[in-house]
Amino acid sequence: MRRYAAFLWDCFRLSFVGDWRYHLWMAALTAVALAGLYAYSQQLVHGLVTTGMTDQVSWGLYIANFTYLVGLAAAAAMLVIPVYIYRNMHLHDVVIFGELLAVAVIIMCLLFVMVDLGRPDKFLHLFQRFNFPISMLTWDVIALNGYLLLNLHICGYLIYCAYCGRSPSRVFYVPFVFVAIVWAVSIHTVTAFLYVGLGGRPFWNSAIIAPRFLASAFAAGPAFIVLTLQIVRHYTAHRVTDDALLTLRRIMQVAMIINVFLLGCEVFTEFYTESAHIVSAQYLYLGLHGRNALVPWIWCAIVMSLVATLLLVLPASRSLKLLNVACVLSIVGIWIEKGMGLIVPAFLPTPLGEIVEYVPTAHEIMVCLGIWAFGLLLYTIFVRISVPVLAGQVTGEKRLGRPAPRRDRGSDTQPNR
Repeated sequence: MRRYAAFLWDCFRLSFVGDWRYHLWMAALTAVALAGLYAYSQQLVHGLVTTGMTDQVSWGLYIANFTYLVGLAAAAAMLVIPVYIYRNMHLHDVVIFGELLAVAVIIMCLLFVMVDLGRPDKFLHLFQRFNFPISMLTWDVIALNGYLLLNLHICGYLIYCAYCGRSPSRVFYVPFVFVAIVWAVSIHTVTAFLYVGLGGRPFWNSAIIAPRFLASAFAAGPAFIVLTLQIVRHYTAHRVTDDALLTLRRIMQVAMIINVFLLGCEVFTEFYTESAHIVSAQYLYLGLHGRNALVPWIWCAIVMSLVATLLLVLPASRSLKLLNVACVLSIVGIWIEKGMGLIVPAFLPTPLGEIVEYVPTAHEIMVCLGIWAFGLLLYTIFVRISVPVLAGQVTGEKRLGRPAPRRDRGSDTQPNR
């Protein structure tokens, strides 16, 4: 217990250690997070009337971000699968960054659900009426919290073993890794079923919603990791090879092609067959009766996705500059398409034929920015702690004044192989 307490204290201490750029970044994120907390306190006092949501459009920017972030959590699976199933050692040294991202992102997901409820005490209603297994919402609660606990255990155990200077026992983390792979697929599938199961919203009643979720998740997650790894490589001594980045590029390449193909199938089905939810699709892509708030956004998202896919297919994207452009376009394009482009059109028109456009308020935007800032703050702290610990620069043995024992050559926590 004394060593574990020392480990927690060193982690806390490391989160405050850095140069002026690190402190400036952390101060900026803290300021935005506090501004978001203030905006949420106003919502807590006055209710959801401070948002742009109405009786007609009851889900907005909060659920749009939640939907996108559930997909971003797939970054962990996209690093774990090549390493532990296909034995791709290029990603071996960086797999921990995907796991840490999953932890931060799932916490953000839970925060977006909380602010969308209006009052935190409404969570009690969910647990008092835990309608399992009938309710899809109950399945989603289990999926999100289970995925969070799995990644917390895997990351915490590996980092603590590195801190203690000993090789981790595969019995205590490898089974959890394979469970987490299946669980990563389940959180996207269950979230998709939340929408597909609402028969009163025909725009979501499509069997390919779940595959679209998975394809976009397996593109946006690795894109975020590619950008993160380059920052880690530039500002720390952690070795991140170009082979690792190019392996993630190949994953993105396949995922973006599938994502664009499924989007094309959905658009063809909507407009060629003139299905039951053609009106919602018309509002999204073409506008409806002069209401076209989302039209420029969705077309920008489509162009971004197409350009990103083209860049990833071309051999020129092996250059890191073009790869970074493709990553940014993928992240933003998928955020628009799987966020506002998926959530809002399902509510228009209403079952009574009303067309009430939804526009986020400044309060909503500030709350969302605050949650994003808090998530990035957590992720920055996680990375800041893990890099020196995994590199052997901070160990429990050094704290006691003894040299750290050498780890086995085949250790899964060895930073540089």
